[in-house]
Amino acid sequence: MMIHKFYQDNTYMVMDVNSGAVHVIDKLTYDVLDFYGNKGTEEIVELLKAKYSAEEIKEAVKELDLIKTEGLLFSDDRYFNHDGFKNKKPVVKALCLHIAHDCNIRCKYCFASQGDFKGVRSLMSEEVGKKAIDFLLENSGGRRNLEVDFFGGEPLMNFETVKKIVDYGRSKEKEFNKNIRFTMTTNGVLLNDENMAYINENMHNVVLSIDGRREVNDNMRYAINGQGTYDIIVPKFLKMAELRGHRNYYVRGTFTKENLDFAKDVLHLADLGFKSTSMEPVVAEPHHDYAISEEDLQTVFDQYEELSKEYVKRIKEGKGFDFFHFMVDLNQGPCVIKRVSGCGAGAEYLAITPEGEIYPCHQFVGNEDFKVGNIMEGTLNTDLYNEFNNAHIYNKEKCGTCWAKFYCSGGCHANAYNFNKNIYEPYDVGCEMEKKRVECALIIQAKLAEENSND
Repeated sequence: MMIHKFYQDNTYMVMDVNSGAVHVIDKLTYDVLDFYGNKGTEEIVELLKAKYSAEEIKEAVKELDLIKTEGLLFSDDRYFNHDGFKNKKPVVKALCLHIAHDCNIRCKYCFASQGDFKGVRSLMSEEVGKKAIDFLLENSGGRRNLEVDFFGGEPLMNFETVKKIVDYGRSKEKEFNKNIRFTMTTNGVLLNDENMAYINENMHNVVLSIDGRREVNDNMRYAINGQGTYDIIVPKFLKMAELRGHRNYYVRGTFTKENLDFAKDVLHLADLGFKSTSMEPVVAEPHHDYAISEEDLQTVFDQYEELSKEYVKRIKEGKGFDFFHFMVDLNQGPCVIKRVSGCGAGAEYLAITPEGEIYPCHQFVGNEDFKVGNIMEGTLNTDLYNEFNNAHIYNKEKCGTCWAKFYCSGGCHANAYNFNKNIYEPYDVGCEMEKKRVECALIIQAKLAEENSND
């Protein structure tokens, strides 16, 4: 049984970790919760009598008793013994196809070594792409909806092969009674009317990479000749968003130590007209001058709070936009498996290189220790596959006592390994940022619910 209480933007909240119930409470109840469950009512009265009357305290305790009885506070863990989790059989539901191990721009923070993933620059062949589709269809079990993401490097550098793979997938999916959702991540430099029309028609989602304000973006994301990309990509991204009716896309940025005022970048993208945005913290080794460290956390927290206030304000003014990390569904939310296992990297989600090598996800590509197999050779390292399948929150010690575990689902395996050399030991700085984002998301929900109740 676990709760998390916090105060932000003049609002007191308590969240029941296991049920997911969230309550807006008053200061009295907030203080009573410091002792509720460990002390009797009379003891709580004695401890808080300097601030509140005995009658007020007893009434607050009664209300908490009622909420607890309803299973909305201090509830038991409903997931650990859930049949869907206990009987989980890993099936492959998504592939990240590295259609191009090459890139036409250079990003300072690129984990893929400017597109070549620390190897030879190469493009995926039609043959490898078709084998990947076959592998997905044959290993997806009873899963009907599947996903294939065209990734790089820069996928548009191998666009003709993208089209051939999509055609092949469409020709095969009905044979297996499946539905493949194709997506693409692009830096946008090579976008033109022809490929934008194709992407709009054939890609279920598209991720458009930009870091925000011109000076921020061009400091990190520049062409091979050193020139910034902002002026090249913004008009193209706006056109793509318009073509898609501002749905099923998002502009995705990265913030670093060099732009810790990243809330301005998120709002800049919104001001440009983009309706769906994500801004992720860079994950970089400490020796990089742009790496985010523990000493930066308070600044990052302040930025999330500032952004959340403006987010609510804009929604109330009819100028709202979606920010990925603030999108929390309190009514249904992710399924049990998603809450426990997250993205499923290494088991349900795999990355395929141009040579057909299989890795747990795009961030492990190039690390031979994590090569799961090769689709061209029909090999699969089942021990490594099973290790990732078991890397869920119940097998991660730090997650056991963390109130946010059902929101982050144990965090990123790659980040855990890169910082701790252990996929079972989450990356602490990333954990702290995730917890702050969740708090902000819950506060936003409370503020919007309050607004609706006053209408």
